[in-house]
Amino acid sequence: MDLNFTTEDQAFREEVRSFLRDHLPSEVRHKVLNGLPLERDDYLAWQHALHARGWGGPSWPAEFGGTGWTAVEQYIFDEACAEAGAPRLVPFGLKMVAPVIMAFGNKTQQERFLPPILAGTEWWCQGYSEPGAGSDLASVKTRAVRDGDHYVVNGQKTWTTLGQYADWIFCLVRTDADAKPQRGISFLLIDMKSPGITVRPIITMDGSHEVNEVWLEDVRVPVENLIGEENRGWTYAKFLLGHERTNIAGIGTAKRELARLKRIAASETRHGLPLLEDPLFSAEVARVEIELMALEITNLRVLSAEAENKAPGPEASILKIKGSEIQQRLLELMTEAIGPHALPFDRDAMTAGYQGDYPLDAYARTPTWQYLNLRKLTIYGGSNEIQRNIISQMILGL
Repeated sequence: MDLNFTTEDQAFREEVRSFLRDHLPSEVRHKVLNGLPLERDDYLAWQHALHARGWGGPSWPAEFGGTGWTAVEQYIFDEACAEAGAPRLVPFGLKMVAPVIMAFGNKTQQERFLPPILAGTEWWCQGYSEPGAGSDLASVKTRAVRDGDHYVVNGQKTWTTLGQYADWIFCLVRTDADAKPQRGISFLLIDMKSPGITVRPIITMDGSHEVNEVWLEDVRVPVENLIGEENRGWTYAKFLLGHERTNIAGIGTAKRELARLKRIAASETRHGLPLLEDPLFSAEVARVEIELMALEITNLRVLSAEAENKAPGPEASILKIKGSEIQQRLLELMTEAIGPHALPFDRDAMTAGYQGDYPLDAYARTPTWQYLNLRKLTIYGGSNEIQRNIISQMILGL
């Protein structure tokens, strides 16, 4: 197993870095590198730039308009983007519903839905979680009843990330109330402009409007928007979750944030010395850096196995667990480094460039809102507790 990049891989990395230097909008770069919130237009501007270059679908096969890159090339691209301060690609269309449509959708669905996702002209959100059905998705209660050429959908979805921007939502709905839970679920694509859909914001403790609850009342959905077979949605949902958990690992992002942590700790002083020279604090930084290196090697092993057409086993769950925990730990250490300056947090003031008694460059690096926001990392995409159960079942047979 060779974990080193080839000469071709190194050349590709330089090509990506050159593109990023020339085409990543400076205002977007500034926001990402300084931990400032991103807006809808920031994400779309980056997707449009990638699409114009032919890189709009880094993980897509060429037959659907993607790059056709290998898993290693995708990894190099993601790492270079994170290093340069590019925003993450919004995953709901590109990395979640699109692979499902490619694998299980018919040709008409592929031709209708994939090009707008690639171009960034249609925004998607995910309709999985419900009150009482989070990690246990088999408990979804949103009903879809067949009525001629339509399904009539009633129910509620919650924690719908960026649903306020969405043009479409992909939903798990119950189409057979009498079947065993996993066998009575279907996968529907629903136009968010349909009559009967109401989006209500959920303001999280970091002050952001990132998630929502979505109500569906007698929403009529054409039968042609059913993916695959009726009552087989659980199969498609598991396929999608495999993509989501790998994406959550965020190794490139973690490496960028580790560098930011070191910059902050080098500028903050304790007893006249940079905090990074404090033995206890530097030991914690070293610990998380070692864990990140180990995670990266694990990811490279998974990529090497994929190159040999070996399906990953419990590694996807391992990447999700450790990746999310490392990202949280980095934000904890940043908050500790800034100390009391992390307390005067006001999201609106920070975004507006408030000066006050606190310089903008220092205020912008305050990770408080990120710290609060990323507490969810170990929950969504299948909580880390669930992932540990999966690992125990796959390795120990428990």
